[in-house]
Amino acid sequence: MIPRTDTAGALPQQRQRAILERLARDGRVLAGDLAQVFGTSEDTIRRDLRDLAAAGLCQRVYGGALAVSPASGSAGERRGEAVRRKQALGARLAALVPPGRFVFIDAGSTTLAAARALPEGAGITAATHDPVIAATLVGRPGIDLIVVGGRVDPQTGAALGAGALQAVAEMRPDLLLLGVCAVDAGNGIATFGYEDAVMKRRLVAAAGAVAAAVTTDKLASAAPHLVAPAGALADLVVEDDAPDAALEPFRALGVRIHRAPGGGGGAEEG
Repeated sequence: MIPRTDTAGALPQQRQRAILERLARDGRVLAGDLAQVFGTSEDTIRRDLRDLAAAGLCQRVYGGALAVSPASGSAGERRGEAVRRKQALGARLAALVPPGRFVFIDAGSTTLAAARALPEGAGITAATHDPVIAATLVGRPGIDLIVVGGRVDPQTGAALGAGALQAVAEMRPDLLLLGVCAVDAGNGIATFGYEDAVMKRRLVAAAGAVAAAVTTDKLASAAPHLVAPAGALADLVVEDDAPDAALEPFRALGVRIHRAPGGGGGAEEG
């Protein structure tokens, strides 16, 4: 039995505030559990979740809700956030790129950190539709660069739309370094923009393998547009202190988990 809290019988505003606190702590909530916690009906909880979702404060899923991913700002804003954490994630992600292969680097602040961490002389072909990533790679010894052009979307910082999609249609990268806005083992990989989701789906479908790196606050979070099931990931790089309970559902899908360096991390877990 899940213990009831001192918010049992609370007003809707108080109950919704407590639900948001649980979402911030756990990343997800279940309507059945919340009904027990607050001593109310599941219909009441579902109304609360609908209200919170309508206000953009959570994402409704079957049986409950997920926290909304924090990665909703512009590309420029995201590049300035959690820089050291993303550098560690990017370095670990870059270490997964085999020498001599064709890798597509999706737009994103963590994939940008991975591009910066790629070793020189690796003999790889790298393609990207993110001009900032392209600028990082241009002229680097041992990296043959392919740039996908088109109108650059200010939200993602990448070329999107029909022209960019056509350019990547015939690419078959060995590895995709996927930029992830939100990921949940049960509800999949998601992003905030429709055109970004279309591009990511095309890239995931074409790649031989997919790897991504996420800060802990993106685990068990949601965004409006589905990209792919979480099982599409071959490798997921997480922060050293990411809770094991949040990672176990990914392991059950066969996703290899890698902890970024720091506090003894950086090892592959399986």
